[in-house]
Formats: sequence, C-alpha cells, structure tokens
Amino acid sequence: MTNYHIPLLPGEKYHILSRAVGNEQLFLTGENYCFFLERYKKYVSPIADTYCYSLLPNHFHFLVKIKEEPAIFRLPDKQIPPEQLPAMIMLQFSKLLNSYAKAYNKANSRKGSLFIDFLRRVAIEKEEQFGATVFYIHKNPVHHGCCKAMEDWKWSSYNTMFSQKPTMLLRDEVLDWFGGLKGFTDYHSQPVYLKRAVGLE
Repeated sequence: MTNYHIPLLPGEKYHILSRAVGNEQLFLTGENYCFFLERYKKYVSPIADTYCYSLLPNHFHFLVKIKEEPAIFRLPDKQIPPEQLPAMIMLQFSKLLNSYAKAYNKANSRKGSLFIDFLRRVAIEKEEQFGATVFYIHKNPVHHGCCKAMEDWKWSSYNTMFSQKPTMLLRDEVLDWFGGLKGFTDYHSQPVYLKRAVGLE
C-alpha cells in the first residue's frame, strides 16, 4: 500500500521517500548530505529504527520500522492516547524536512518549498517485499546514473553492511534476512529491480 496519508503505526515497517520540487536539488555538497543525516538522527531515530537508506541529489529513500509504542514519546506520569501516536510520529518527519529546508534555504539564499510533497510512504506488508525494498533502495543511485556500482555511492547504507563500525542501522537484522553477507551480496548482484517491491516506481 502506498500513498501520502497512510498512518505510521508502532511496530510496522515503511519505505519512506520524498523529492525536491521541480528541477531543484536537495543536496549540493557533501556537507548537505551530512547535515541531512544529522537532522534525521535527531528527529527520526528517537521514533524509528532504520534498516537502510539512500540519499540522491534530488530525492531520498529510507526503510524504517516505527518503534514499539512503549519506546515512543516517553513522558513521566502521562499516557499518550494511541490514536494520537500517528500524528506525533509524522510530526517528527515534518521536523526533519522543515529544519533541513530552512537551513538549506538560508545557506543558498533561497525561498519557498524545497520538497515536492510532504512524505510518501509504502507499507511493507510481505516478507519478500522487505528484501526487494532493501535492494531497490541500494540500487537506486545506479538506476539514476549517480554511479556505476552500488559500492561507489557514498550516500547510501550499502557499504555499511560490509563494515564492523558502529551504525544507527539495524545492520544485523538486514543481513540476517538475506541469510548473511554472502546472501546479501548475491541478492544485490541482480542486474534489474525486483518487481516484487510493491508500490515502487
């Protein structure tokens, strides 16, 4: 299921994406990419765990799992009604996009909206869709001509899967889904996108 309005629910997985307006770019320098990831960690990491991501010059992709309800918005002596959680979760993504856009506009003497839409999301509803989405996200820079091979693109999580360094990603869970690093590598060696990634273009 894919649209701009499905609620983000605790414990569920989603492919999150957005792009710049018109022919604008979201990222002009390496500092832009780094700043966006810093903003992501600040606003999104408290409410969602991240499996993988890819940042491209004019759009981005993340595969996330919204944290379980007890871990979200811990407030002393206050119970948050479950029906309010989706709106509060979306607010964190809004803060990410708004804070980045404001900083980007200021740095580039620019005004107006930076993102073409608020946030598109695809619910991950089947097991095979999870693997296909990881593959789709990592292959996206190649598809758009940003690089010739996935390992050549600095601004995705692909190379992190081969590292032992600490990461914000659920790296072990991703590799376990593919049956280990070899399975991950073999799956990503396919020449074309998997059509099983439901709802992706």
